[in-house]
Amino acid sequence: MEMRADLIIVGAGMVGSALALALKDSGLDILLIDGSPLSVKPFDRAASFEPRVSALSAASQRILERLGAWRGVEARRSSPYSDMHVWDGSGTGQIHFSASSVHAEVLGHIVENRVVQDALMEPLHDTDIGLMPGARLERLRRSGDDWLLTLVDGRELRTPLVVAADGANSAVRRLAGCATREWDYLHHAIVTSVRCAEPHQRTAWQRFTDDGPLAFLPLDREGDEHWCSIVWSATPAEAERLMALDDAAFCQALGKAFEWRLGEVLAADPRLCIPLRQRHAKRYVEEGLVLIGDAAHTIHPLAGQGVNLGFLDAAVLAEVLLHAVGRGERLSDERVLSRFERRRMPHNLAMMAAMEGFERLFQADPLPVRWLRNSGLKWVDGMPEAKAMFVRQALGLSGDLPELARA
Repeated sequence: MEMRADLIIVGAGMVGSALALALKDSGLDILLIDGSPLSVKPFDRAASFEPRVSALSAASQRILERLGAWRGVEARRSSPYSDMHVWDGSGTGQIHFSASSVHAEVLGHIVENRVVQDALMEPLHDTDIGLMPGARLERLRRSGDDWLLTLVDGRELRTPLVVAADGANSAVRRLAGCATREWDYLHHAIVTSVRCAEPHQRTAWQRFTDDGPLAFLPLDREGDEHWCSIVWSATPAEAERLMALDDAAFCQALGKAFEWRLGEVLAADPRLCIPLRQRHAKRYVEEGLVLIGDAAHTIHPLAGQGVNLGFLDAAVLAEVLLHAVGRGERLSDERVLSRFERRRMPHNLAMMAAMEGFERLFQADPLPVRWLRNSGLKWVDGMPEAKAMFVRQALGLSGDLPELARA
């Protein structure tokens, strides 16, 4: 027997859950499906950090506040940071950004992905949104004016509009045959949490090494500011070598690569190694289908902007759909959905191009390029207005903001 809904969101991660919450009062019959249990686990503030974290911008914080999820983040654990220090490990160039340059208190918050996920899922359980856990998509095909989704367990779902929020390896994108442009960075990212001898000073630290960028992102566990989340980008061979080290040898190698900016690295949690790949869908929409978040675009974790782009996708799509509902328009109409694409694709492409440019610039070996980037860092560091512009961009306070992200 088929189950029918006005809208099916595939993927109940951070972006899919945010979209569902944003549409909870739309009057639409919405179904949110995911292969996970969709439960909320008790949280221990003294527990070890989850290895995957996000650097949430001010715009993302506003979205989460208006969705009723930010209080759940604060009730669990978040780590605000007010400064960012970036330097070239192959030269003398460096730059410092501060929230105070734009009269803000913080640049953002480092939050474990699981914390954000549970903070979104909590209010979702109090809505009329249909939640379908343990639902894994096997087939997707057109059936008249609808999409027919067949799950692994044989259940069938019918809807005129499918939103793919199922991540970088999106099953919806694959089954629908959506074309992408993608390439391998030929780098892997090692992520974990580490404890340092010196406190992080609520500063995000980033060193560009010859192998790739290394970031130390500040974490706060019950007032202990000696913890950092690290993202260490390295060639596959070097990443394999680092992953094979025991904890003591890894901490030593990490401290050396970081130039001991926070003293000795005293301890490290279990490590993950993630291959880095750039991917962008050629189209975000077609008749009755929308791609959002990592299903539409994945970028280098250089500045932690991936989830922020995803939250803006969700907020803009919700705005477009709610306005269409108010006008009595057919939501699955490609002309309606294209309004979302026109607003989000240029912004996402610009951010992807900027991250790609940074990554290529700091991987360049020729001496003149090294001299130019070190001189450029020093030059920009001496220009308060230019730095303030970068800070506003990082806060997500510029450009075409959806209503959920506006002040």
